[in-house]
Amino acid sequence: MFRQTKAVLQKLRHLSFSRPQQTWRLQSSSAKERACRYQPGQTIHGFTVREVVVVPDLFLTAVKLTHNRTGAQHLHAARDDSNNLFSVQFRTTPMDSTGVPHILEHTVLCGSKKYPCRDPFFKMLNRSLSTFMNAFTASDYTMYPFSTQNGKDFQNLLSVYLDAVFFPCLREQDFWQEGWRLENENPTDISSPLVFKGVVFNEMKGAFSDNERVYGQHLQNKLFPDHTYSVVSGGEPLDIPDLTWEQLKQFHATHYHPSNARFFTYGDLPLEQHLEQIEEEALSKFERINPNTEVPSQPRWSSPREDHVTCSPDAMAPDPARQETLCVSYLLGDITDTSEGFTLSLLSSLMISGPNSPFYKALIEPKIGTDFSSVVGYDGSTKEASFSIGLQGMSEEDTERVKRIISQTIDDIIEDGFEEERIEALLHRIEIQMKHQSTNFGLSLASYVASSWNHDGDPVELLQISDSVAKFRRALKENPRFLQDKVQHYFKENTHRLTLSMSPDEAYLEKQAKAEDEKLQKKIQDLSDGDRKEIYENGLELLAVQSQTQDASCLPALKVSDIEPTIPITPVEISTAGGVPVQYCEQPTNGLVYFRAMCSLNTLPEDLRLYVPLFCSVITKMGCGALDYRQQSQQMELRTGGMSVSPQVTPDSSQLDMYEQGVLLYSSCLERNLPHMFQLWSDIFNSPHFNDEERLRVLVMMSAQELANGISYSGHMYAMTRAGRHLTPAGELHETFGGIKQVKFMKRIAEMSDLNKVIRTLPKIKKHILNPDNMRCAVNTTPQKMPDTSEQLESFMKDVAANRKARKPVRTNIIERPLDPLDDSGPSRKLISEQNFKPCQMKTFFQLPFPVNFVSESIRTVPFSHEDYASLCILGRMMTAKFLHGEIREKGGAYGGGARMGGGLFTFYSYRDPNSVQTLSAFRKGVDWAKSGQFTQQDIDEAKLSVFSAVDSPVAPASKGMGRFLSGVTDEMLQSHRERLFAVSHRSLVEVAERYLGVGQRTCGVAILGPENETMKKDPSWIVK
Repeated sequence: MFRQTKAVLQKLRHLSFSRPQQTWRLQSSSAKERACRYQPGQTIHGFTVREVVVVPDLFLTAVKLTHNRTGAQHLHAARDDSNNLFSVQFRTTPMDSTGVPHILEHTVLCGSKKYPCRDPFFKMLNRSLSTFMNAFTASDYTMYPFSTQNGKDFQNLLSVYLDAVFFPCLREQDFWQEGWRLENENPTDISSPLVFKGVVFNEMKGAFSDNERVYGQHLQNKLFPDHTYSVVSGGEPLDIPDLTWEQLKQFHATHYHPSNARFFTYGDLPLEQHLEQIEEEALSKFERINPNTEVPSQPRWSSPREDHVTCSPDAMAPDPARQETLCVSYLLGDITDTSEGFTLSLLSSLMISGPNSPFYKALIEPKIGTDFSSVVGYDGSTKEASFSIGLQGMSEEDTERVKRIISQTIDDIIEDGFEEERIEALLHRIEIQMKHQSTNFGLSLASYVASSWNHDGDPVELLQISDSVAKFRRALKENPRFLQDKVQHYFKENTHRLTLSMSPDEAYLEKQAKAEDEKLQKKIQDLSDGDRKEIYENGLELLAVQSQTQDASCLPALKVSDIEPTIPITPVEISTAGGVPVQYCEQPTNGLVYFRAMCSLNTLPEDLRLYVPLFCSVITKMGCGALDYRQQSQQMELRTGGMSVSPQVTPDSSQLDMYEQGVLLYSSCLERNLPHMFQLWSDIFNSPHFNDEERLRVLVMMSAQELANGISYSGHMYAMTRAGRHLTPAGELHETFGGIKQVKFMKRIAEMSDLNKVIRTLPKIKKHILNPDNMRCAVNTTPQKMPDTSEQLESFMKDVAANRKARKPVRTNIIERPLDPLDDSGPSRKLISEQNFKPCQMKTFFQLPFPVNFVSESIRTVPFSHEDYASLCILGRMMTAKFLHGEIREKGGAYGGGARMGGGLFTFYSYRDPNSVQTLSAFRKGVDWAKSGQFTQQDIDEAKLSVFSAVDSPVAPASKGMGRFLSGVTDEMLQSHRERLFAVSHRSLVEVAERYLGVGQRTCGVAILGPENETMKKDPSWIVK
């Protein structure tokens, strides 16, 4: 997977799941205490300890080591966290845009010396309980991380990863499949035309269908024109076919060597074990080399430069006449200077973050564009950092005006500096970020230190954040103009700056297709008949290999018996505050308080539903009480870890045509700021400001732009939402709140010349939503803080009591479910039941300016607590791993595809897919495969492991008890689901495939987002948008 600078564009398998099981750990003292016993100079398994540093802010001990023979570097972060992580990264510095590091990243995962089966990486997803497994190609490094909570699993995965990166097979067939190949369009028909195929080839075509991505890539290439940053490390689609298999193997030999490697381990497993395995299975087989992969500094320009690029027009743009992007990018200093990097990244936030920042006031508020340019702020992902500022969604004639504003704003900052309160608010944010415990903390650390460490910066220094804060405070005290001087030096006097504009070209896609065709014809014209025959035979050979059942017995695997039979119980207490139900959950939250409130939408008139997401996004951003929107933003930054409101649609766990609809209020704060946080909520309830049309227009534009930009990246999510739209009542609401329907609605609002209608609508929505009569709350904090929190919550409820009003629900069919299953007389959730709902079949095609498709088909099945639900979950995983992956990715060339069960729907999907209708037939074949029962007990067990790794993935203290609070799913219900998952059998899988997925049985919806398609236009069964 390719990773780009700013917006780290990762398509991760979204794992959202339970709790660490620490059965196999015997050590009594804590991991970070044990690590303190290491001494600098000590030798362990061929490594020498260089440094041992306690980092109290992050509750860890860092141990830095070097491998004696090869010079490989190792950083261990010992922390009492059972979600252990390993990562190895190599400095990869390509000098052309063939995508060699990216194709290599894909190909090393296709089989290795000890594990020669095809695609061990994807197979291990189903043979382990990993909480994360992936690989990334950045501009100048390639990283291979995994995490798991099981010690045996850690050793298994470490063995597979080490063998993959150091001893891969790199077979030519894998290069054809993952990189690129010439092949007959229909591999079994020699007379069908030759075309380019390959997973990375299609992935990058998809990646560059995203204009933000195109812009970011050009900006980096042009700001650093002299070395590795001037090329596309992920691969430029037209250059990918220039890469040869020999070049791929050569790049591996020179870059994937221990002398060019950095190892990182994290968590509570003992370091010695890791070092012993790394030494024995990999490093002992190498000698030291000089990898010669250093990136030199970019020679500085003596005068600024300007450039222009084009992109494809955006059909969803808020204003089709304004699609210009302009941005100025400045080259800063070396990222290995930790304290300078810290200062510049803080300075960047002061300059661009939130409505109080100078660039927001100067560029966003005059509404010259819809939002900041896609690349904005400090970027420390290259050897020398950069800072960019500009606009998107502007018109061409404003170009000179925007350049003037940027240089004037820099002068103003040098003149006026920053308010002390804004600096404090930023340092407060850092304090909260350090205290907040996320579930993938190891992965965050690995990513955080990767770039600087890659260029020989000190990773331990980066972890000592409070040292950086203290140093920053001292510098500011000694020189009150400290920040202004930095602005003078890095921005005012900096001649290495690039002004890059981008405008849409109506013929852009046509030109791209033409260039690809010319490339193809050039490759084809040199072919003899013999070559063509060979290509055809290679294609058949690859197809045959892809179609064979793979023997994966060489790979290590956990067994179903390694899975914990029961889940740990999360105790919660249900109480009330000011007549409103509250769920209290005591958790080790590190001095933070997490507050949530669910407000029902049952009384909201249905014609206002489409406005709910807009209401949610502006309610905390327009000012409240005595505060205007700038002061409100400042108080939120100073006193909270953020305050947000979002729409919620929760399907019922036992009835398909029943659901809860509401909005969720969420905020967090340090214990000392609790009264301030509740005061801010009180003001939002009692006196929100809605009447500032100028402010509303800015928020509407930004929101519409963000939605339009998201489609090319999350196309599969939009396709899945649309496919399920007419299958359940909740599906219709999902489409209204978060589907293409919402994107189009926001585009219409952004196009309105007068927003008064919206301004009149918002207060109507507010009185239905922010009403204590239909709300329930949840609090997660430490036992010590619980009494004080409940007292503050009481007084908050008193403050907002005037908003309480019993209103009639719009729908008559309301079903009440007790919040505490053991107390029927207590408070309840109010669900809407649509007994007479009639699901209907619909096929929708959205024509969009992308070179690839996003395909989805959804089938109405059963709710969570139905006895067949568990079988359908396992079936989805098994069908993905054992059938659809091979059809859609390996044979079809899509970046991804599969099937999943959720919300009463069994949904198929593909991502960045060169095919459309063919993929629908792959979905059908998947069902036939399942019905035929051509799978083994091993296949079922692997699917169970994969499902359990999701079910049991760690939950942060802030989120414990949330499943119960939001969807009424109790620990007992989760335990029954768990037992049903264990019980799934061969017979039950075949039965559910026949019962729900067979052609006669099913009610299904289909949606495709993609380029123009003649077949579908001519087919009357498709609705073409």
